[in-house]
Amino acid sequence: MDQMWANRAASAEAAIAARHLRQLWGLPGTQLGVVAWPAAGRQRRFGIWHYWWQAHLLDNLVDAQVRDPRPERLASLNRQIRGHRWRNLGKWTNSYYDDMAWLALALERAGRLAGVGRPKALDTFADQFLTSWVPEDGGGIPWRKQDQFFNAPANGPAAIFLARHGDRLRRAQQMADWIDETLIDPETHLVFDGIKGGSLVRAQYTYCQGVVLGAETELALRTQDPRHAERVHRLVGAVAEHMAPGGVIKGAGGGDGGLFNGILARYLALVATTLPGDSPESVQAREVAATTVLTSARAAWDNRQTVDNLPLFAAFWERTAEVPAAGTGDAQFVEGAVNSSEIPERDLSVQLAGWMLMEAAHSVAGGTSASVTESDSD
Repeated sequence: MDQMWANRAASAEAAIAARHLRQLWGLPGTQLGVVAWPAAGRQRRFGIWHYWWQAHLLDNLVDAQVRDPRPERLASLNRQIRGHRWRNLGKWTNSYYDDMAWLALALERAGRLAGVGRPKALDTFADQFLTSWVPEDGGGIPWRKQDQFFNAPANGPAAIFLARHGDRLRRAQQMADWIDETLIDPETHLVFDGIKGGSLVRAQYTYCQGVVLGAETELALRTQDPRHAERVHRLVGAVAEHMAPGGVIKGAGGGDGGLFNGILARYLALVATTLPGDSPESVQAREVAATTVLTSARAAWDNRQTVDNLPLFAAFWERTAEVPAAGTGDAQFVEGAVNSSEIPERDLSVQLAGWMLMEAAHSVAGGTSASVTESDSD
């Protein structure tokens, strides 16, 4: 079973490499992911590049290196990091705290798990998150600089990073507590998106659930405080009930939404493999998390298209993927977010999420029961 998911993850990685990885501006020792396939000229030239999508590409490369350590992938990790910094005009930071949190998480894992470290960058990011904490304004940290929108997609990944990097557990706990006190739906127990001007933004996205699961799981692992595991138990149950119909994590189309289901899968896998404790509630949370990842992964694999012997994943894992053609409508950047391409499967985000899901399935498959992992063929 492990090998089946390893093979599928390797195929997903190969698809990204073949269709999306490209040297940045002819600069030696660089790469980035072209944001669409088939790509238009501006996309191939990295006139558009989407900072946070590239951070998830780096994170997936770390997953792959953990699964199957290879010297050539270490080189790819270094190229990706170098390309990211050069395309960001020589800086690590930008104006969006959620963007920076995603890159911080990927760089921290690259250093810890693959030995490709950028310690000064991690300290730079930690300082960004620590100094932007503004409880007097109702936060949390804001979504972006000079903004009064405080949301889960910024505070969740920043809390995971601060729990992992240095001795920042107290602030990570404060961030998790702020989310729990401010953004939990009392009816469904899902996480709302954020607050703006003191009012709830009541949208409920899959990736918001994922980052809160990640933060609370890290804190359950690193502190003796039982409240963190209890929140994981509650949220895993809410996700299973409301966000995974038929056991398959819901999709959110392409553009930025293409990553949402993959992020939830990543952190469900973290719950399945990392949540401590032998209580019935913790055992059940790990089992439900693993089952959701594997059921989603089977659906995504079964509904893929195959192009040049490599997989193309659907934006909605329970539906058959549509193969995009050159010249279809491009994704558009509108008010700080990327909308979907006309055919969402064209977006790098969608394909990264499929790859992320295959890596998540591989990570949980070894520790789950036979009933969860009943065999299915490639």
